[in-house]
Amino acid sequence: MAGNLTAEEIVRLLDLQPNATCGFVRVTFLSKQAIAPGGLPAPFADGRPLGSALYFLVTPGAPVRLHRIRNDQLYHYYLGDPLEVFLLHADGGTERVIVGPDIRAGQRVQLLIPGNTFHTARLIGQRRWFLGASTEWPGVIPADVEIGNLYEMAAKYPSVAPDLRAIAASVQQVAATGVGPR
Repeated sequence: MAGNLTAEEIVRLLDLQPNATCGFVRVTFLSKQAIAPGGLPAPFADGRPLGSALYFLVTPGAPVRLHRIRNDQLYHYYLGDPLEVFLLHADGGTERVIVGPDIRAGQRVQLLIPGNTFHTARLIGQRRWFLGASTEWPGVIPADVEIGNLYEMAAKYPSVAPDLRAIAASVQQVAATGVGPR
């Protein structure tokens, strides 16, 4: 069934909107319960929702752009092609992880992205689309999102610099409705 779906249909059926970092997005959950100001250490000391979740759709022209959020987040695979994720760790190390359905081949159906980890991602496989979700805790607010500087990140992570540049070059300009997953 999923093989018959197009990216345009998924955008329409799930009411996804263009997003500055994650292709097309719709927030599906933002906890009404909050952690009170002072209940968490910096940078969350001003208080946050307990958690948040969203759908995201990646296409060849709408990859996951280079960014980080302060919060831990968990990517979930739902449908479509695998997603090649590049994690840029603060210690200078990098990690390439495939989020997708082929667990026999080592793909993961979930991926933990530690808070403050710059990351970017693109489609592999047939390169049509990837539908997934992200859950975050504490919940994300716009101030938690930072867009990465491609030139700085390419210099700091030379082993993946060609991949970072290729993903950035694939972005087709669409009107984004927000910065980051919010």
